[in-house]
Amino acid sequence: MENFSKKPIIAIIGGGFAGLNLVKHLDKDKYEVVLVDKNNYHGFPPLFYQVASSGLDPTSISFPFRRELRKKSIGDASFHMGEVKEIDVANRQIITQFEHIPYDKLIIAAGTTNNFFGNPDLIDRVYTLKSTDEAIRCRNEILDRCERAAVEKDPEKRKKMLSFVVIGGGPAGVEIAGALGELKRYILKRDYPEIPVDNLTINLLEGSDRLLRTMSPTASQTALKDLTNLMVDVKLQHLMESYDDNMVKLNDGESIYSEMVIWTAGVTGTPFKLSGTDVKTGPGARFVTDDYCRVIGLDDVYAIGDINYCTSTAYPKGFPQLAQVAIQQGRFIAKNLNSGNWDKPFRYKDKGSMATIGRNRAVADLHKFHLTGFIAWMAWMFIHLISLLGMRSKISVLTSWVWAYFTYNTALRLLLRGSKYPKRGTMWDKG
Repeated sequence: MENFSKKPIIAIIGGGFAGLNLVKHLDKDKYEVVLVDKNNYHGFPPLFYQVASSGLDPTSISFPFRRELRKKSIGDASFHMGEVKEIDVANRQIITQFEHIPYDKLIIAAGTTNNFFGNPDLIDRVYTLKSTDEAIRCRNEILDRCERAAVEKDPEKRKKMLSFVVIGGGPAGVEIAGALGELKRYILKRDYPEIPVDNLTINLLEGSDRLLRTMSPTASQTALKDLTNLMVDVKLQHLMESYDDNMVKLNDGESIYSEMVIWTAGVTGTPFKLSGTDVKTGPGARFVTDDYCRVIGLDDVYAIGDINYCTSTAYPKGFPQLAQVAIQQGRFIAKNLNSGNWDKPFRYKDKGSMATIGRNRAVADLHKFHLTGFIAWMAWMFIHLISLLGMRSKISVLTSWVWAYFTYNTALRLLLRGSKYPKRGTMWDKG
């Protein structure tokens, strides 16, 4: 990549909440801005579970980077699709499978990936919800199991097909478990009358003593009550030790049969190979930074969002890995790079947290206020709706939600697997 403009190049790895907000607010007259991402679109993680449960079309929560970057309000920024394999800090370049991209300043905003806590073989055995692709895969598997169970005559085989286990009682785990509970309680008897409701089982496993551990006790208790009403069997203080031959083995010796395990138990920083330096990542494979998001030990390299690790008195284990932290850090870095003024360190402003369990069921902690039920559910929908990019997406999502609310139905319960690509022979890029 040649730098014909002679402006300093700012390369940004990752187009999530942190990276995209940084791109939007950087001064393009001062910098040559390059965004690099393995996908050509920005996904919306808070709604991945709705794609997985057939509540939303994946295109409603995914936005092409090139469309977003050509907006006049953003200015002149370029996009390069590629998965970053290596960061060569000695030669100031990032290396993808397609090219070498030079930088003068590098911002790592690559987010996180699934953490299997020392069990890497689980990646081939469980379903995950860290991307739009993974959500689509999850949706297809759920629908496929329902369709096959509807024609299965053996009740024992049918029960095995519809045995779901969700690992992790955080927001993602609670939300997908709630969606499966709504499938069991409201949808199964109407769309799949051949399947007895009790043939579908949902177990949610959480290692701590309550759900939504980072939220208030009120939110935890409400989530437990709502999931129970949706016929989800919640097991607190239960850890999965292994998953072999469709048997989930727990730390207390109990075993649960499951043909579909959905893993939401933890995250770890997206891995990179660092060359030209002895600097290593910190806890959770996150880059250790100072109060200005500068990676300690590296010049002109910053880390923001979920992959940032910066401790303080208020956050001894680093900032929470939430969208609001990523958004605020992206804007913070842009402001400082534009002005060249680094006199004020980053300070996170907590705006609260929320999670939804299902229709008319949600929890929200907004500082001193704790909302539950319909009011919290409406607040959850409003916040997520205004956070989506593009008016088309907002209208599409709102229409889907309104239709589903009044009809208990969705037109998105389609099993679309896609077709395999034909062989490409020995093309120059596939040799």
